[in-house]
Amino acid sequence: MKTDIQTREDVALLVTSFYKKVRAHNVLGPFFNDVIKDWDAHLERLTTFWETSLFMTRKLEHKYHGDPLQAHVKVDKDNNNSITELHFGLWLNIWFETLEELFEGEVTENAKRRARKMGSFLYLKIFEARSK
Repeated sequence: MKTDIQTREDVALLVTSFYKKVRAHNVLGPFFNDVIKDWDAHLERLTTFWETSLFMTRKLEHKYHGDPLQAHVKVDKDNNNSITELHFGLWLNIWFETLEELFEGEVTENAKRRARKMGSFLYLKIFEARSK
């Protein structure tokens, strides 16, 4: 029986499992594999991001500091503004698939909602940045 996401270790399992699929994906993989050189550091940073997002972590050592919007805008620009809604849809489908394989419960559903909101926000902001 699956349980809900409860700990940083659960979040790390989710993030690691998800990015293993993304890295192997024929459409999404190149975007990530060409940009990220230190995967251990990236997975740690994203674990902190999702832990902060899901649990509203207040401890300084486990609070996310960064600008994911600027990172995504840069990746889009470096790839000739080629990121489309297809990429965000694929990303979201893999995120949902990974969540459903590993967990179930209220925090899991919140992880889906937050990813959907974040994807929409980033998608809109990437296109907004192209017009500047």
